Amino acid sequence: MLGIPFVLCTLVLVALGADATSRSCGDVRHAYAAKGFALAGAPQHEIAGEHLRVCSQGYTCCTLEMEERLSDQSKMDLQSLLEETSSTLRSTFTSRHKKFDEFFLELLDNSEKSLNDMFVRTYGKLYTHNSEIFEDLFSELKRYYTGGNVNLEEMLNDFWSRLLERVFQLLNSQYTFGDDYLECISKYADQLKPFGDAPHKLKAQVTRAFVAARTFVQGLMVGREVANRVSKVNISPACSKALTRLMYCPYCAGLPELRPCGNYCRNVLKGCLANQADLDPEWNLFIDAMLLVADRLEGPFNIEAVMEPLDVKISEAIMTLQDNSMQVSAKVFQGCGQPKPAVMGRSVRGVSDVFNARFRPYSPEERPTTAAGTSLDRLRTVWRTMQHSVIDIKEKLKKAKRFWSALPEDMCTQERVSTPPESEQCWNSHTKGRYFPEVVKDGLTSQLSNPEVEVDITRPDTFIRQQIMALRVMTNKLRSAYNGNDILFPDSSE
Repeated sequence: MLGIPFVLCTLVLVALGADATSRSCGDVRHAYAAKGFALAGAPQHEIAGEHLRVCSQGYTCCTLEMEERLSDQSKMDLQSLLEETSSTLRSTFTSRHKKFDEFFLELLDNSEKSLNDMFVRTYGKLYTHNSEIFEDLFSELKRYYTGGNVNLEEMLNDFWSRLLERVFQLLNSQYTFGDDYLECISKYADQLKPFGDAPHKLKAQVTRAFVAARTFVQGLMVGREVANRVSKVNISPACSKALTRLMYCPYCAGLPELRPCGNYCRNVLKGCLANQADLDPEWNLFIDAMLLVADRLEGPFNIEAVMEPLDVKISEAIMTLQDNSMQVSAKVFQGCGQPKPAVMGRSVRGVSDVFNARFRPYSPEERPTTAAGTSLDRLRTVWRTMQHSVIDIKEKLKKAKRFWSALPEDMCTQERVSTPPESEQCWNSHTKGRYFPEVVKDGLTSQLSNPEVEVDITRPDTFIRQQIMALRVMTNKLRSAYNGNDILFPDSSE
């Protein structure tokens, strides 16, 4: 009597068992565990999905807790992918900033050592007793380069004025000069041109070279900071949902190995990175300005061409004053009055006694092979390497244009992220199949038509806007530096 119902019941159970087996969540559990999540609570077979908030509420392999964990994972995945995609750009700015900064500082140190070595040999105690003038010159140049509030033109004028006062006293050591008289001498500097054209030429060369060097290194630093900051994405709730649907709703649908369709990926990332794309116009102008200043580092006003022979130029200027000392002194005495003779008992010496002979600076070929000479030779080798580095950075800067608007494309074209646009074997936000919507354009305003991410285009990201302003300020400084104009940088504390 019980045979037939029992057989029917068994057939129903077998049928149900077969259906349950076809809806196994084994692959999902394996992929979920591979992400580092515990399997406790993860369904063995599909369950009703009315509890889900983002993915389909049909039959699913996800609990609410799994969906939430996968949602958090999708945000971390985007951040990781963004950092990975921008790593080359960021490392370029970081490494080149360090390299150029080290070189320019080394150049300053070696130039000072070279001048000190040459002047000790050329002028002896006359130099060592007055060496603080030159120490102050290099100290101020270094302070300017490292971002100090130094007016190069005023600083160089002060250097030549101090040098004139010292050399004039040495050339007229039979007289004594008070502070008022020395101040009067300086007033005649422009009129008399005691050092010839050297102050004017050196001022033009040093200003252009240092403005270009400092601004270029500052530009590398700003590029580094902006790239690092913008590579940290602010993920909105709408973006978070879109990312979850893109990356992990295939898990909940029992298709963990299914990659998103390429254009679907592009639309989601264009929505999530819309503010980054809006950085691009100002970023491109910044890159163009950096390329202009890089040209200055290769041209006749490059800092190495100015600093390496600085000792020779200053020494030649001193010799010019020595050659014209009689005429210069006569005109100063006429304008400032006859100075008082030196106090009796003091060693009164004339020009020939002070200088002993007509000294002249070493030419580069005559310079002795000392530690300083060797360091200059090494520096020239370093400079040749740096010239190659300038060429290298220019090529890398050119490739950096349009970087931020191209991010969705660059990220989605990676094979592990999504499939080619024409593929039909991909996740289209609902199931396996082709993705038909058009890919939206770049930037915030274009996201009104984005079918995947709700973007509030009336509220631009404040943080991104700050980076745009930082780039705009730096671009203006770079353009001014290219034209040889100095713009003071705020202190780093500001």
